[in-house]
Amino acid sequence: MRRADQVSGAVLLVFAVWFAVTAARQHPYTTPMGPGSGFLPLWLGIAMAVLATALLVGATRRPDPGEAWLPAGRALRRILAVLVGTTAFVALMPVFGMTFGSGLLLVALLRCLEGHGWGTTITVAVAAPAVNWLVFTHWLHVPFPTGLLGF
Repeated sequence: MRRADQVSGAVLLVFAVWFAVTAARQHPYTTPMGPGSGFLPLWLGIAMAVLATALLVGATRRPDPGEAWLPAGRALRRILAVLVGTTAFVALMPVFGMTFGSGLLLVALLRCLEGHGWGTTITVAVAAPAVNWLVFTHWLHVPFPTGLLGF
């Protein structure tokens, strides 16, 4: 795990520096009315660089190599199931749309992968996409992709 943390810390640090520098060069930090479009990206890049540095230093100072970074057995199968489900969700979005498709994904994850009862599964699978639709599509007027069913 130590080597994986070192590599991911270094990659994240490079990305964070690139992100912050790009934000500083291409977007104004302030405007006459307040923070500009570069304010948040710059500080996000700085925060990510600090956290990546902490990960890199912590992994380098750790004396033991730690456990394997990739799980095995049931845990690996669960990770693969989430990846397959998410990939299917994205691939089938033109058919089912964002709202209905995310409900189907939640049913698959909660019922099949987590083993929750049908009551909990259906409640979450209906409520979460409904709240997302209400906030983004209805209030913020950000349209979700619709499928063949029209929602």
